[in-house]
Amino acid sequence: MRVKIYLIIIHVVGWLLFMAFPLLFLNGGGQTTSAFLLLQSPWYWVFCFTYIFLFYINSYLFIPWLFLKKKYAGYALVVLLLYTGIYFLQPYDRLLRGPEPISALKQGRADFGQPGDHRLPPPDDGMPPGDRLQTPPGEGPPPYPGFPPHDVNGTGFHRPGVFFDSSSLFIFVMIMALGAAIKTIRQWQVTEQRALAAEADRASAELSFLKAQINPHFLFNTLNNIYTLAVIKDDHAPDSIMKLSNIMRYITDDAAQDFVPLQSELDCINDYIELQRLRLGDKTTVDMRISGDPEQKSIAPLILMTFIENVFKYGVSKHERSAIIIDISADENNILFFCKNSIFSENRQNTRDSIGIKNTKKRLEHLYPGKHSLIIVGENGLYTVKLSLQT
Repeated sequence: MRVKIYLIIIHVVGWLLFMAFPLLFLNGGGQTTSAFLLLQSPWYWVFCFTYIFLFYINSYLFIPWLFLKKKYAGYALVVLLLYTGIYFLQPYDRLLRGPEPISALKQGRADFGQPGDHRLPPPDDGMPPGDRLQTPPGEGPPPYPGFPPHDVNGTGFHRPGVFFDSSSLFIFVMIMALGAAIKTIRQWQVTEQRALAAEADRASAELSFLKAQINPHFLFNTLNNIYTLAVIKDDHAPDSIMKLSNIMRYITDDAAQDFVPLQSELDCINDYIELQRLRLGDKTTVDMRISGDPEQKSIAPLILMTFIENVFKYGVSKHERSAIIIDISADENNILFFCKNSIFSENRQNTRDSIGIKNTKKRLEHLYPGKHSLIIVGENGLYTVKLSLQT
């Protein structure tokens, strides 16, 4: 609603300025009397409303129906017909030499400007009328510069001939071009807005799809861990079920949002690590360090969780001892994540093919465009992940 009111105000102000131009340019010396008389001239209103009509019929009818639909031949024909009408109407020229000549208005002459009277005021050369040289009809230059050639028969009457009205043509081209430019720019803006909205919808749908892929994958591994504890009748099974309940609550409730508090992600990571420790026992050591102020930070859900899951999926061995290092810090402008684990021969081929890692990379591109740095290196028997998020 505000945008429409704003556009209406712009149109009104623009046309008021346009209608004021003849009053400013033709009102010599700023005399209020001639401006008032000019407003009484019907040709002044013909001039104004002719070009207002041209602007709106071109902008809201011919541009959308012909030009924007690439019917250029039809649009060119319409423009030619409109100009033909302007050529014969000659609104600007008739405004200058209409029933009330502007030259008479400027001089305040009462004997000129009456309807049907096309006499021009005699030149002010200081000579008595009887001594003034009479120019034979059809000979000599026009006595009044700025007017087209005409006949002089000694009575001072001005009979205009047909001539090319360049001023009306210039205003016609300006009005038509202005309408076309405004409508084209508006159409381009609408197209851009639709493209951005479509891109946002596509990104949202893709993010939802990626989350749907991550969640079952994560839950499948966790349920396998609890199943193992239940089979061996471990006393930690009830506590594991409670921790899984916390993780599922985080996944189903908080992970539906684009961003969650960093502390919520860390709580989920802690519960997950505790579940893994119950399954792995003393064979795997986990060194996890958290620093900074996570309470004041937000993060996309399951971003860090995916890398933690990847560590325990590919960084532990059933036959060898393993060590996992996890370091998470939150400073004023960044969230820094680092993890390192050993690469074992049975997991070496699967390390780079993790579905969770691929999906997380896509999520980072959508949610942190130009505001993240992810470095994954697998060499010398070690797999390291360094992630930096600008907040």
